[in-house]
Amino acid sequence: MRPSLRYRMIVTALCWLMTFLLFFPILWMAITAFKTEQQAIAAPPLLFFRPTLGNFEEILDSADYLHFFANSIIVSVGSTLAGIVIGLPAAYALAFFPGKRSKDLLVWMLSTKMMPAVGVLVPMYLMFQYLGLLDSRIGLLGLYTLVNLPIIVWMLFTFFKDVPKEILEAARMDGAGPLKQFVMLLLPMTMPGIASTALLSIILSWNEAFWSINLTVTQATPLTAFIARFSSPEGLFWAKLSAASLMAIGPILVFGWLTQRQLVRGLTFGAVK
Repeated sequence: MRPSLRYRMIVTALCWLMTFLLFFPILWMAITAFKTEQQAIAAPPLLFFRPTLGNFEEILDSADYLHFFANSIIVSVGSTLAGIVIGLPAAYALAFFPGKRSKDLLVWMLSTKMMPAVGVLVPMYLMFQYLGLLDSRIGLLGLYTLVNLPIIVWMLFTFFKDVPKEILEAARMDGAGPLKQFVMLLLPMTMPGIASTALLSIILSWNEAFWSINLTVTQATPLTAFIARFSSPEGLFWAKLSAASLMAIGPILVFGWLTQRQLVRGLTFGAVK
């Protein structure tokens, strides 16, 4: 039975309301970025004002934005490539050659994501200091790889499990070895899932702030730590902080918008057979 017009209008209105509530903080941050500091802290909040680009100009003049942007790109893309290279064979082995403890291993890997990062901050800091990795891109890249590896393995494992085993058995009967099956058959079939896993890993790495703030100073600082510089003992500069935040999340918002179709396609890969 087709829903009535009134019912569809109510559902549509509720969906738009939920969307507005979810994106309101980002909208308000974007509006504040174009205000002066006096306008940003005005009470009641100003809805009509003369926009200014002064905050963006001051940030670009006082800080090397491109340096932080390059660090975010290198660390996000590098950690994602490393995670995919390590995660692919791991997920393949867990999906097609399961052992007695395979499920326990998967649950353990996922459980590491639930542990508060602050609980291992001191040993991690001392380890980075001992290895000379503090404020280095290599150190941050390796750490982000390990942090996102459980999610990468879990997603790839799910995509591999959806591939019918009969296809691999047919290839095996035709004389294809494990490597040939993996490269020539399995990778092309699961490419949407691999692409969505890589996209999600890039987004997670880009948005990570806890480790970058605590383990970097200047050389390897990404955009998430760059935002924290606009908080000082004298107080928060809301307009400049909003402009810096908008410049930090802008690239990943555009990236997410451009790749949303691939991301949704990959995340729903194998959901309907």
